[in-house]
Amino acid sequence: MLEGAKLIGAGAATIASAGAAIGIGNVLSSWIHSVARNPSLAKQSFGYAILGFALTEAIASFAPMMAFLMSSVFRSKNQRKKVEVS
Repeated sequence: MLEGAKLIGAGAATIASAGAAIGIGNVLSSWIHSVARNPSLAKQSFGYAILGFALTEAIASFAPMMAFLMSSVFRSKNQRKKVEVS
């Protein structure tokens, strides 16, 4: 039962990748709209767009780390005994 819950939790953690993709799309879409409204601030706003992209991408990389943590660190007692015996 613990094994199934662990796999469900790891799968749910990877759903954050879809949210990160939506966030990156929103950042770049907002940047395009701001450049269309005021082209003279394109260089200045590009730095803010890259910062938003980097922060959103950091959240996207956090989700697989959590999935890996759930699938590898949280082991059942039976799996620990198998590792100790080997």
